[in-house]
Amino acid sequence: MITAHGLTKRYGDRTAVQDLDFTVRPGTVTGFLGPNGAGKSTTMRLLLGLDRPTHGRSTVNGRSYATHPAPLTQVGALLEARSVHPGRSAFHHLMALAHTHGIPRRRVEEVIDLAGLTGAAHRRVKGFSLGMGQRLGIAAALLGDPPTVILDEPVNGLDPEGVLWIRTLLTSLAAEGRTVLVSSHLMSEMALTADHLIVIGRGRLLADTTVAELIRSAGGASVKVVTPRPTELTTLLTAPGVTVTPAARGPRASAEELLIRGAEAAHIGAVAAAHAIPLHELTPQTVSLEQAFMDLTRESIEHRPGHQRHTQPSTTATPTGAAA
Repeated sequence: MITAHGLTKRYGDRTAVQDLDFTVRPGTVTGFLGPNGAGKSTTMRLLLGLDRPTHGRSTVNGRSYATHPAPLTQVGALLEARSVHPGRSAFHHLMALAHTHGIPRRRVEEVIDLAGLTGAAHRRVKGFSLGMGQRLGIAAALLGDPPTVILDEPVNGLDPEGVLWIRTLLTSLAAEGRTVLVSSHLMSEMALTADHLIVIGRGRLLADTTVAELIRSAGGASVKVVTPRPTELTTLLTAPGVTVTPAARGPRASAEELLIRGAEAAHIGAVAAAHAIPLHELTPQTVSLEQAFMDLTRESIEHRPGHQRHTQPSTTATPTGAAA
């Protein structure tokens, strides 16, 4: 389990992380989300003792990371996959790590196979692609068979097969009862992989919730209904917290499309059936995790693209490589 209590980090007059409180529990994949510059990497460095907090504290499996006598067997981490001596092979890099903790050679061979690096195990790392470097970093994180895993952007540089491998790996680690904290900018992957979410913006905690609850709180849960008797159905569904909005004409000229919020599809169907109101369509609608995330973090984005002005092309040549 990972805990943070009042975790704060300042660099001079800039506050990177401010008063973070959260718990990452075992048996679940927890997504760690936030816009660029939100403080995710700083927080992960604080959890792993790579930076010292200005205030507050964090623990991993009940104690600070620095006090674990054999940290590789407690916490596996991937923060920077390319932090490997380029002249070493993947095998010798992992063996060097293994020797620091008395981890046997067979475990090195196991994680090489797990990461899909068997055919490249004795190649020098400097020739690795970005995706292969990520696989090696993940192999290193799993080397000590730790109960807690912290991964920063693990799918970076991976091809579709590699992304699927990561997705399966994360869910299997959680199913084994491990604590899994993973950051990613790919909301589609988080929607498929994460059970719980911790969202920060400008160093502050914005949400500590499930994927379903975040989407629901974004106002995205609604039901699309197409019926030839919209007025009657609207009257029957009238209740506190329920809104019915005419959306468009339905696929048949006599039907109308309604967008209903605050009522479950099963309830709407039951009401319609009880009053013999025909329904041509009854479809639950939700916004995507990406849209819910964008809505939540809208005020926390530090760098926004400017509006481009449409101008006539310049007739002055710009040297290749120069900034326009």
